[in-house]
Amino acid sequence: MKVAIFTDTYVPQVNGVARTLKRWTGYLEQKRIPYRVYAPDLKSKEEYADHIHRFNSVPFWLYPECRLALPNLMKIKRDLEAFQPHLIHIATPFNLGLAGLHLGKKMDIPLVGSYHTHFDQYLDYYKLSFLSPFVWKYMQWFHQSFKKTFVPSLHTKKELERQGLDNLGLWQRGVDHQLYSPIYKSEDVRKHFSIDAPILLTYVGRLAPEKGLDTLMKVAKNLPHRMNENIHWLIVGDGPLRNHLHSIAPENMTFTGFQDGEMLARIYATSTLFVFPSATETFGNVVLESLSSGTPVVAANAGGVKEIVSHGNTGVLCIPNDIHSFTQGITELLSDPERLDTMRKQARQEALGRSWDEIFEQLLNDYKDVIGEMKLASFA
Repeated sequence: MKVAIFTDTYVPQVNGVARTLKRWTGYLEQKRIPYRVYAPDLKSKEEYADHIHRFNSVPFWLYPECRLALPNLMKIKRDLEAFQPHLIHIATPFNLGLAGLHLGKKMDIPLVGSYHTHFDQYLDYYKLSFLSPFVWKYMQWFHQSFKKTFVPSLHTKKELERQGLDNLGLWQRGVDHQLYSPIYKSEDVRKHFSIDAPILLTYVGRLAPEKGLDTLMKVAKNLPHRMNENIHWLIVGDGPLRNHLHSIAPENMTFTGFQDGEMLARIYATSTLFVFPSATETFGNVVLESLSSGTPVVAANAGGVKEIVSHGNTGVLCIPNDIHSFTQGITELLSDPERLDTMRKQARQEALGRSWDEIFEQLLNDYKDVIGEMKLASFA
């Protein structure tokens, strides 16, 4: 089997989709399955190799950290003709996805897709919700040629079915249990960021309107004064709201910028609670990473996140965008250390049940099924 992947986000970009696809190509290498990746050139330090093809790109106006590639169709066509993939996996509905769709149909190569982002929900936060019907019309057209579209959660599957998409399959997410582990708990985190407070509340993710950070800021200022004196917030990530959030942040809040690797693992494991107010997630990789680190989660009861957090066992699910609900959830957990200790153990145990190898094995089998069906159809 040989696989071609078209995506508008790939390492060294720091987001859930890029990291998932990098892990997937790592699995393909482990299985000695040849692959090609077609991705944007980021004009920065990045991975170059014979099997990774980069194209000039421009910033995406709705999501400036991501870039839209300007693909060279003739170059891609020549490479596909030389590579002869058995399947094309399209992970973006934008330029490179359109290139993969066009060439896959033209060259009669089986097509599958994966859906990663609720762009229609993002529109609400940018006062563009009137565009939502057009987005879904486009998504229906774009995905109709795929033999299978993979989604990361049952919630996302139901939403896409409601919008008229079919041939949907589940491609859930795993977590690196060795990296994101309680063993990385370390006082070095407090020393590194000059934190004296005994309670550490952490957010990891993009600093953007759709992540519900207005709610988080209000919650940070709304916690009981006596409790707040012992709390410090770590805001991990970057994005268009960074300067604004800096300007309104309370004194007990530190912005770390992007973090990854062992430093991110130490932050998760050392945190008392992970607070995640986003209501737009198709899955929520950072939530699973926190659980794997043994850190309970206080999150919005929405999207794919509500399938990861077991309310009352591994964390607390709150009413989306509700300041009182989040404040109450945090306060109740911090007021009950014994319950919090139990949750830490349950969080780690829950995450251990999500193995990347099992998830990737299933995706590989789905690939084989699609290729097999295409071969049978050609003989019919």
